[in-house]
Amino acid sequence: MGTTVTHHATAAPERLDKSPAPRPGPPGADPAGRTAARRRGRRESLAGYLFMSPWIAGFLLLTAGPMVASLYFAFTDYNLFDTPKWIGWKNFTDMFADPRWRTSVEVTLWYVVVGTPLKLAAALAVALLLNQKRRGQAFYRAAFYAPSLIGASVSIAIVWKAIFSDDAIVDRTQRALFGVDVGGWTGDPDWIIYSLVALTVWQFGAPMVIFLAGLKQVPRELYEAAEVDGAGTWRRFWNITLPMISPVLFFNVLLETIHSFQIFGSAYILGGAGGTCGPADGTLVYTCYLYVQGFENSRMGFASAMAWMLLLAVGLVTAVLFWSQRRWVHYEEAAR
Repeated sequence: MGTTVTHHATAAPERLDKSPAPRPGPPGADPAGRTAARRRGRRESLAGYLFMSPWIAGFLLLTAGPMVASLYFAFTDYNLFDTPKWIGWKNFTDMFADPRWRTSVEVTLWYVVVGTPLKLAAALAVALLLNQKRRGQAFYRAAFYAPSLIGASVSIAIVWKAIFSDDAIVDRTQRALFGVDVGGWTGDPDWIIYSLVALTVWQFGAPMVIFLAGLKQVPRELYEAAEVDGAGTWRRFWNITLPMISPVLFFNVLLETIHSFQIFGSAYILGGAGGTCGPADGTLVYTCYLYVQGFENSRMGFASAMAWMLLLAVGLVTAVLFWSQRRWVHYEEAAR
C-alpha cells in the first residue's frame, strides 16, 4: 500500500509588533524628502522676495503711496504748506468751469490727434526704407534712432526753441523759399504748436525700431506670390504689410497715444515757462496747466483733481483702442 503525503500550509509567523503595517506608497513618496523640498521652496521664495524688496518698496513709496495721497488731495484745499481741508467735489466743479482748463484739453487733443499719426507715419516710412538691404544699414538705424534718446531732454527743447524763433534758420528758410513771414514759430500763438509737433515727429526712432522688428517677421513668400499675381507696390503694402504688422501697429498707436497725453517738458520749455505755456496759451497742454496750478499757483488739490481726470481720460482712450482692435488687428493665432 502506498504512502499518502499530505502538505500542510505553513502558517505565517505572528507579528510581535501589533502596530499597523506601513502601506506601500508611490515611488519617491518620502515624507522626509517632501519636507526638505518644502523648506527649500520656502527659502527660494524668501530669496526671491528679498531681491524684489527694493522694487516693492519703491512701488509702495513712490507710486502707490503718492497715488492714494493724490486721490485724497483731489477732494481737499491743499497748498503744500497748510493742512489739507476737505472740500468735496469743489475742485472738480471749478475745473470744469475754468476756461484755461478747457483750453488745455483742446490743445492736448489737437496735439494727440495730429502729432501721434504724423510720428507713426514717419516711423513706418523710415522702417520700410531701412528694411531693404542697403550698404551701411547699421549706421542709418543708429542715426535715425538717436533723436529718441536725446529728444525729450531740456537742452534739445531749448535748441529747438532757438531754431524756430524769430529770424532764426527756420524763419529765414520759409521766408526765402515760400515768402511766408510769421516772425518765428515760437512767437506766434497759431504756429508754436506746430513746432511742438515737429519736435515730436523728429523723435520717431523708438516706434521705428518696433516697426522694423515687425517688418522682419513678414514672410517674403507673400510678396513673391503677390508679385506673380501682378500686385503693385501700394497694393502689396495695403493688403500684405499692414495686416501682417497690425499687432505691432496697435502697440505703437497705444504707446504713443499715452505718451502724447503726458507731454510736458517740451511744451513747457517751448512756451517760455513762467506759467504762460506759450503765447496766448499756444502750448498749454494738459500737464503744463497741471504743473502751473500745482507748483506755481500752489493749488495742489486742484492739480490732483486734474491728474485723476487725466488718468480717467487715458484709461478711457486705452479701453476704446483695445475694443477697436478686434476690427483691424490680425493675430496669427486667430487666423489659424
